[in-house]
Amino acid sequence: MDAAVKEAAIARFLREHPQIEQAVCDHPALLGCADVNWSQIPGCPAGIPVLFHGLLDEAAGPEALRVLGNVLMNSVFHVSAVMSAALPFLIRLAAVPDIAVRPGLLDLLVVAAELSQPVDADDERQVLLFGEDCDHPEREWCRVAFAAHAFALRALLEDETLPDGLISADDRECLLKAVEPQRRPS
Repeated sequence: MDAAVKEAAIARFLREHPQIEQAVCDHPALLGCADVNWSQIPGCPAGIPVLFHGLLDEAAGPEALRVLGNVLMNSVFHVSAVMSAALPFLIRLAAVPDIAVRPGLLDLLVVAAELSQPVDADDERQVLLFGEDCDHPEREWCRVAFAAHAFALRALLEDETLPDGLISADDRECLLKAVEPQRRPS
């Protein structure tokens, strides 16, 4: 999906949920979101902060999550260049106990963690599906972002407010692997 299609999806979201654009959002999870020069990131629409704000709205949250997921992914097998810039906000938003789209945010984090893992260049099938790492620097950028926000992600995974079953043991391990790449599943 190219930037114009992504921008059109955000415009459609705003037509359906105009209250999001007018709302003042000073939620601590989005601290610094307005300071990111989103439109300078290849393929990233400038309107992405609206989607982050929309995630906090109970009515608009599910649609904001769907559109944001499309913006953050280039395909089923590839994260977009913007994913690494979005990760700090996704991690912080997923830590908000009463956010309606919390399960979807956790799912998006798991997808980002899985798709940011290095590809084994000797594994022909992996290379066919995911491409070579040299052609997808966004994977390394995501690994750097996960490492930079390891403390917040670990705190999220240790949070007592995470209801049982909200995140599976496999997904938890995947996220821990993203912040501690040397870890291997036990």
